[in-house]
Amino acid sequence: MALLVTGLGPGDVAETVECLRQCADRATDPELAEYRRHLADLLGDALDRLPTQAVEVAT
Repeated sequence: MALLVTGLGPGDVAETVECLRQCADRATDPELAEYRRHLADLLGDALDRLPTQAVEVAT
């Protein structure tokens, strides 16, 4: 399965990964926490596979 995200850059997706991890840490339901961590890992792995130029963020 593939997901095409338009209008967001790699930095936005990285922020989403961080938010999912923080939500997982605060979840009271262990299954929900595990699911959020799983989603964060999938998105993070996808970011890691991007070419370096795509991940660079202008400062």
